[in-house]
Amino acid sequence: MKQLVVLGAGTAGTIAVNKLLPRLAPGEWKITMVDQSPDHIYQPGFLFIPFGTYQPAEVVKPKEQFIPAGVELVLAEVDRVDAEANVVRLVAGRELAYDYLIIASGTTPRPDQTPGMDDPEVWRKSVHEFYTLEGATALHEALEAFTGGRLVVHITEMPIKCPVAPLEFTFLADAYFKERGIRDQVELIYVTPLEGAFTKPVCSTKLGGMLDVRQITLEPDFMIERVDAAARMIVSMDEREIPFDLLVTVPLNMGADFVARSGLGNELNYVPVDKHTLLSKAYDNIFAIGDASDIPASKAGSVAHFSMDLFPENFLNHVAGRPMTAMFDGHANCFIESGDGKGLLIDFNYTTEPMPGKYPLPGVGPFTLLAETQTNHWGKLMFRWMYWNLLLPGKDLPLPALMSMAGKRTEG
Repeated sequence: MKQLVVLGAGTAGTIAVNKLLPRLAPGEWKITMVDQSPDHIYQPGFLFIPFGTYQPAEVVKPKEQFIPAGVELVLAEVDRVDAEANVVRLVAGRELAYDYLIIASGTTPRPDQTPGMDDPEVWRKSVHEFYTLEGATALHEALEAFTGGRLVVHITEMPIKCPVAPLEFTFLADAYFKERGIRDQVELIYVTPLEGAFTKPVCSTKLGGMLDVRQITLEPDFMIERVDAAARMIVSMDEREIPFDLLVTVPLNMGADFVARSGLGNELNYVPVDKHTLLSKAYDNIFAIGDASDIPASKAGSVAHFSMDLFPENFLNHVAGRPMTAMFDGHANCFIESGDGKGLLIDFNYTTEPMPGKYPLPGVGPFTLLAETQTNHWGKLMFRWMYWNLLLPGKDLPLPALMSMAGKRTEG
């Protein structure tokens, strides 16, 4: 019997198992998943918790609810992967032999990697993040208590999970303070290491214009060196200083530490893979999927979704010694909350940047690309139901896995 071990029972790992299992020959495979937490968390919900739109309990469900029968879920911490011996060693001492390994261990914020960021004098007091459930919950309390001053939204370094989320937070903060009647008492600053508001030129121009309209200051090309806790400011490598009363930061995102201990990762603990097949560049029986890989695509749920639509075919072909022919193109689409009950939608891949048009049906939509609409806002909120009920269980959605140019136009 062949042994398949999946490290991580988050979005990509869960979808992969649910899509693979029905296509594997019964009785020929044993699948084991390893994860530290029994809870599956709907991470897009973190954005809404600080503003009270979602409650923490609304984004958490048991992982076992989404793991199919016949798959063993081991709740444990991975110590390391011995890729030469084809063994996963757990911290508690158990060893899991594998014929094939899928690394789906995601990425996490690491405030400890920036001097001063996690200083106890400021961490979760005047310095916050919303990329964890605990952080988003603490930030909700901080925003409720905030009555005015300088709020700085900051990105440490790319790549990060959901690269539009910091912009969404900024737009929602603008609307939140307007609703409270104190927007004129709040100075909003958006600080990024990028040259503009976003990575893609057309989209960056659009989003940068939205910052201007909302009187939000953009500070580009800011490579942070440290957080000065005593002075309440962030300091860049070139000694630029930006004071804050409340800092909402996106810490450096890094892959799992066991990836580094196993010698399988790059400097940020992401596994180098072929960007089209997700097969490890170093080992022929290891795949890395979702946020755990180094593919040059957004670390977003849509990338996990679209890539996992193609993954089972590639996996089965690879195991059978056949060429992998389902080439993933980096397809991603992201709803961008813009406040006041509206949102945008962008659709892009490795080589094509977001452009105007309609999605997913040409000329019909119902979603409009690169434009603020109420429909896009409701689409984002509706996605939570789709995530729990369709996406995680591995059901087919009527969305193309590869990016389509149908319905798009080069000029708006």
